[in-house]
Amino acid sequence: MSYTLYVVGFFIVIVGLIYGAVLLHAPAQWIVMGSIVLLGIAIMTGVKATRQKDQSQ
Repeated sequence: MSYTLYVVGFFIVIVGLIYGAVLLHAPAQWIVMGSIVLLGIAIMTGVKATRQKDQSQ
């Protein structure tokens, strides 16, 4: 799976969670903080899941 596809999928999940938090009337600062944390997790897991194995000589 490509890194871009992985991040786009995670972005869709983040947008859905933001929408749910807005419907639940969560404070804006918590929504922003949660989004930033989830974006960081998405980047870390995306890199881990899509990285190439080092080739041994």
